[in-house]
Amino acid sequence: MFKEFKEFIMRGNVMDMAVGVMVGAAFQKIVTSLVEDIITPLLSPITGGISFADLGVVISPAVMDGEEVIKPEVVFGYGAFIQSIIDFILVALCIFLIVKAINKLRNRVDGEKRAAEEAAAKAAAEAEAAKLTRDQELLTEIRDLLKKQ
Repeated sequence: MFKEFKEFIMRGNVMDMAVGVMVGAAFQKIVTSLVEDIITPLLSPITGGISFADLGVVISPAVMDGEEVIKPEVVFGYGAFIQSIIDFILVALCIFLIVKAINKLRNRVDGEKRAAEEAAAKAAAEAEAAKLTRDQELLTEIRDLLKKQ
């Protein structure tokens, strides 16, 4: 069983997946920071500075004994759900825009490579077409020899 586990772990696709998970975790931190630290504060004036996460309906109030909480309040926290949806949409939008930009750059690089390959293939075809066949070379040599005589 240990041998099978070792073979499983050492497969290339498992290692690729592990690297992908690690890069994904780091990428997630970047996107989360982008949403929380840049985009959300920019949207704050639009929402009037309302924090959706704090919205909710109190189902049962807290039971207090002076300053001590005996039973905490029960809150139907729909605001946290709304905030999660907004965060998801913003994260999805950011990832979409980043992937779109990467694909655009990749297509540009691929297009340049393709154009260079096509130019090289065209030049090779032209060189091959300009090349004389063996018969043509012999006839050219004979012509040149006859001109000399």
